[in-house]
Amino acid sequence: MEYPLTDSKFVEIELEEENTKEQEIYPLRTRRPALGCFVYFRGFLFGRKCQSDARLTGKTVIITGGNTGIGKETALDLASRGAKVIIACRDVQKGYEAVNDISEKVQKPNVVVKRLDLASFASIKSFAQDVLENEPHIHVLINNAGVAACPQSFTEEGYEMQFGVNHLGHFLLTHLLLERIKASVPARIINVSSIAHIYGHIDFNDINLNSNYRPIRAYCRSKLANILFTRELAKRLKGTGVTTYCLHPGAIYTGLGQHLGTSTNKFIGRLYEACSRLLFKSPLKGAQTTIHCAVEEQLANESGYYYCDCTVINPSSKAQDDSLARQLWDVSEYLIAQAL
Repeated sequence: MEYPLTDSKFVEIELEEENTKEQEIYPLRTRRPALGCFVYFRGFLFGRKCQSDARLTGKTVIITGGNTGIGKETALDLASRGAKVIIACRDVQKGYEAVNDISEKVQKPNVVVKRLDLASFASIKSFAQDVLENEPHIHVLINNAGVAACPQSFTEEGYEMQFGVNHLGHFLLTHLLLERIKASVPARIINVSSIAHIYGHIDFNDINLNSNYRPIRAYCRSKLANILFTRELAKRLKGTGVTTYCLHPGAIYTGLGQHLGTSTNKFIGRLYEACSRLLFKSPLKGAQTTIHCAVEEQLANESGYYYCDCTVINPSSKAQDDSLARQLWDVSEYLIAQAL
């Protein structure tokens, strides 16, 4: 079935709270949606550390964007647990630098670097083919890489960059690796989202935001897509032994906000830099929830949930909308069809 972007069936959706049987699969763990300020200050003051000491000997983990920031800290932790870690990144030189840093802290780590450009379907296919030819098992896939608040630009296939990299690229990568992941059960798929999703809105009539592109708006939309993807994927994988998780790592001092000074204005960029140095979590602290989702044994029977500070919390009502999640899945499948 074809889904042209101008098809009238993709109209803006008015979201409503509903209590359906499908929603009961993913019961809410808190009484109301997470409040941004509460989550931020709780994380800043009391950010939890992953408590699991589980070993990952014999396990293979793929981390996109594992060369910097929380991805690098995640790679370091999982390598120290005995996992084979594949760092998938666009800048392979930074990837090798990350391996050198990890080698200084972990004795004989099994960490390799493979090139992956999530803004290119061809690169994603090439990476997946390489992995499938060389890795008999994939036990954990961590979709961590992302771009934030960049000036309007487009992927190789012509999709808005933040939606294309943060959601669509990972959607395609997951699809290409899914059968191998299912053959490696128990296995986990983890999507790194953000509390920014609460401001996200998806208009399927304007996927590229041509009518009104705003960098922050585009970022929020991509993070909403991460949660919806996780939710729908959990349903489709129910009973397979593959579980899915989505998370807000916290406000982290990394290079993710590097575009703020150019995409908005220089003052905001300088203000962001100053505040992030003062108030934001370190990458090590920010990686704890990702690590928790990757290794915590008690999560083995949970799937489709949203985490912050190693705890399940409620995402926004939009992020719990099952019809929106299904529609995003259908549209995403249509958009990646050329690569399959």
